[in-house]
Parts: sequence; structure tokens; C-alpha cells
Amino acid sequence: MEEVISKEELEQLKKNKGETRQMSFKTTAQFVLKEKGEEGLKKLEDVMAEAGYPIKYKSVKAMDFYPLWADAIKLLALQKLFGWDDKKFEEMGRFEARNSLIVRVFLQYIISIEKAVKEGPKLWNKYFTKGNLKVIKLDLQNKSAVFRLENFYHHPLSCKTHKGYFPSLFQLIVKSKVRFEETKCIHRGDDYHEFIVKW
Repeated sequence: MEEVISKEELEQLKKNKGETRQMSFKTTAQFVLKEKGEEGLKKLEDVMAEAGYPIKYKSVKAMDFYPLWADAIKLLALQKLFGWDDKKFEEMGRFEARNSLIVRVFLQYIISIEKAVKEGPKLWNKYFTKGNLKVIKLDLQNKSAVFRLENFYHHPLSCKTHKGYFPSLFQLIVKSKVRFEETKCIHRGDDYHEFIVKW
């Protein structure tokens, strides 16, 4: 099999500690099936196996954890296998927000934007073992919120999926158009990620 991710890249990615739910792989696999069919999904699974983390869509246990480095390999593999650009990763983020089991359960208990913003950091901790999501500002009058994500180094492509994921999550709550901007990013040299959401 042609090397998709080099040994050097793999060694670098494996330095990334922390875990995320296998649900992340499950919803990504559903998106790949939609976009590239069974053949595309098999290519992704082959790269994951070659990189040392064999995982199959049909045997995923959504609530189990898997390494964050394996999730980074997944993202890099999608870019290299299919040539996906930033917009495609944003689209995948939107798809994952609409199809996540954790999000669906979370939304059953959300009755207001205030509660959503307050409970959002708890949702993060149900999904990842690394990183702290904080609400920096909530301005209900101007319909905006600022979030900070600290201690979360993943892969630059994860920021592209967040650009689709977070506004879609908010749209499910406020039922209106949402604007999202990442104003700070660890991958651009900042000490943390920071997001502004406006609705």
C-alpha cells in the first residue's frame, strides 16, 4: 500500500496526548460513506490500520475513547486521500454536529441559549479527555458569546471542522443563522483557541 502518512508525520502526531470518543470516527465514517462510498471508507480504514490504529466503522463503540493522535491521523488521511480543502472539513463539522449522539442527548435538556452556553463546557468534557472550554462572555442583548479552549493541541485540520461544528450546534439551539470566527488559535502561535459566536 502506498504510504499516505509518513513515519515522521506519524511520530509527530503520536506525541499528542489525550482521547476523544470513538463517536468522532463513527460520524466521520458516515460522512465519508456519503461522500466517497464504501471504497472511500475502506481507504480510510486501511490508512488507520497502517498507522497503527486499526478501527472499523461497523465495530465502533461510539462512547468508548480512542487516542487523540488517531483522530489526527484520520483528519490528515482524509486530506491526503481525497484532497479535501477547508470548506469540505467545515462541511464535515456541520454533518458531525447534526449526527452526534452526544449532541442529540445534550439538546434534549436545553431550553434556552443561556443554558446552552452554561452547559457547553460540560459537553466538551464528555467528548474529550483533554482541553478546557470556558465561556468568556455571553451578551444576550447583542446575541454573541466568546469561548476559550485551553490546553487543546490537536491538529490544524480540527480547527476547520470546529468552524463547521460549533455554528451548527448553535443553529440547532437558536434556530437562526449563526456566524462563527476563531480569533485565536494554538496552531497560529496563540496560547489558546478563542471563538466568537453571533446569532
